[in-house]
Amino acid sequence: MLAILGGTGPEGKGIALRLAMAGEEVVIGSRDATRASDAAEALKELAPDLRVTGDVNDAAARQGDIIFLTVPYEGQAPLLQQVAPSLVGKIVVNVVAPMVFNRGRAKAIQVEDGSAAEESQKILPDSQVVAALQNLSAEDLMQPDLEMESDVVVCSDHREAKEQVSAMVQRIPNLRAIDGGALEYARYVEQLTTLLVNINRNYRCHSTIKIIGP
Repeated sequence: MLAILGGTGPEGKGIALRLAMAGEEVVIGSRDATRASDAAEALKELAPDLRVTGDVNDAAARQGDIIFLTVPYEGQAPLLQQVAPSLVGKIVVNVVAPMVFNRGRAKAIQVEDGSAAEESQKILPDSQVVAALQNLSAEDLMQPDLEMESDVVVCSDHREAKEQVSAMVQRIPNLRAIDGGALEYARYVEQLTTLLVNINRNYRCHSTIKIIGP
């Protein structure tokens, strides 16, 4: 089972939807159990036969074999510190892209540990952190009939975990996983999200990335 912690926001629900459509069983986590259950039911209305449930973050973390972290950056450390015992030995996929908005413009937050992903690995030394999926549009993810086409850069210091997450990414039609190297390179992927958000504002679009060569 996959757990989406902080999964009631647009990005979390979008990832839950796409992975459930790919055949995965998903539990959406939230601080509020009712909100989590409502999010799960809303996804079932978008696509038939989804195996999606909702629960509080603590319970979702215990249930999940692979954990996706989709909270805003400011909520990352408090949540991970709370659920850390339930994440020992598990793969944690960090989808967080630290940014703030000023007058409608996005600006990347400089993270002391280099990136949100590196910070989460520091908090979770007994987990295998993988950075992925930061550059996908939440609005596109939430449209089940829309065929997304994008490359997804995957970074981690744990080879087998990276391979497992990459294979999962590619179960979503037209997404291609690209090996981005060690977790320290996640900082560049996270900051690229900020650029894409500003491009989206300038062109009123949902931009993504394609890497030519591999």
